Amino acid sequence: MQSRTSTALGLGALTLLVALGAALGRRGNNPAERDPRPSSYLAGPAGVRGLAEALLRLGIAVQRSRRPLRSLLTGVDSASRTAVVLLNPDEGLDGSEIQLLADWSAQRGGPDLVLAGLQVSPLMHCFGYGVDGRMSVDRLPVRPPVPGESWPEVGAVLAARGGSVVADSSRLADATITSCTVVEARAIDTLLVTRSGRVAALRIHRADRDGSITLLADPVLLENRAVRETAAGPFALGLFVGRYDRVIFEERSHGFGEAGSLLSATLEWSRHSPWGWGAWQFAIVGLLALAAGAVRFGPVRPAIPRARRSPLEHVRALATALAAARGHDVAIGAMIRGLRRRLLPAGQRPQGDWRAWLNHLLANTRRARAREAAQTLVTLTRPGQSPNGVLQAANAVEDVWEEMHP
Repeated sequence: MQSRTSTALGLGALTLLVALGAALGRRGNNPAERDPRPSSYLAGPAGVRGLAEALLRLGIAVQRSRRPLRSLLTGVDSASRTAVVLLNPDEGLDGSEIQLLADWSAQRGGPDLVLAGLQVSPLMHCFGYGVDGRMSVDRLPVRPPVPGESWPEVGAVLAARGGSVVADSSRLADATITSCTVVEARAIDTLLVTRSGRVAALRIHRADRDGSITLLADPVLLENRAVRETAAGPFALGLFVGRYDRVIFEERSHGFGEAGSLLSATLEWSRHSPWGWGAWQFAIVGLLALAAGAVRFGPVRPAIPRARRSPLEHVRALATALAAARGHDVAIGAMIRGLRRRLLPAGQRPQGDWRAWLNHLLANTRRARAREAAQTLVTLTRPGQSPNGVLQAANAVEDVWEEMHP
């Protein structure tokens, strides 16, 4: 009855855990679909992994930088045509980072910049433009360059900024005011506009060197869903193919920095992956099974007494076994040799023929019972003994032992 109750409880707990795991798995089955970060590591609708993998297939070297911004260009050949892509970082750039990127862009042979999103608007100011994100509620349709094409709607547009010097005092409390001189443009190419005529994407050609800066009001133009389902795919590839040998996606600002441990990464993966939820379910079921097996149900049962066999029982068991195998003479000889080993002093090994020892024992025994038993053994050493002779030898060996054991 107790076994049936334990089984029923275990099955009920397992069913409950499976149902709970299924519900949680459905809730977190596709976490990437809700992740809004435009990261090249993410394959969800808002990620840009599709663009990164397409560039790789087209022969362009793709690098995902997880290091601080100052070491982003470490190991990059200055002779190669390189583009650094910043897509709406989770945290806005501070003044020193804006200054660093502006200086890189101004260097001869430096990288081109591809900027998108409201969070990089302060850096865009160094190039004479900024992001106007006041249309966050009502998204604007893009005017198709080719009539009939399908394009994603954008949630922001680009707007020109006045002034020749841009100052950033956001870090005045703990640093200094940083500033940058607005880049003089040799030419400006308008790449995309909305149906209302507002600029959604443009490319600025620098006047001081052979380089350019590409500005996108909304990173949706590069995201996986737009690249796969609309004409934004050829447009996104056209921004890089034929122009650059290497494209660097800045990923540290999206939360993919080098900090952290393998344990934390594994736990984070298990929280969002159906396989992770399955592993947790198996672990919980295993722990419950272990706990159920460790708990004792009912009163304590007394241990079964196990009495040790006496030497006589061992001898008789050996005699019976050898008799069953028709090794009667062998059994009798083995019992006599065993008797000799037991009667010798501790540490002394038996030497010589055991028959001579038995005759010596018969001649020097003073006790009547022991002498009679020894005489029986001498008689039973003759070949061709029966099973009854083996049992007689066993009893005689025990009699000698009892009489002569000190």
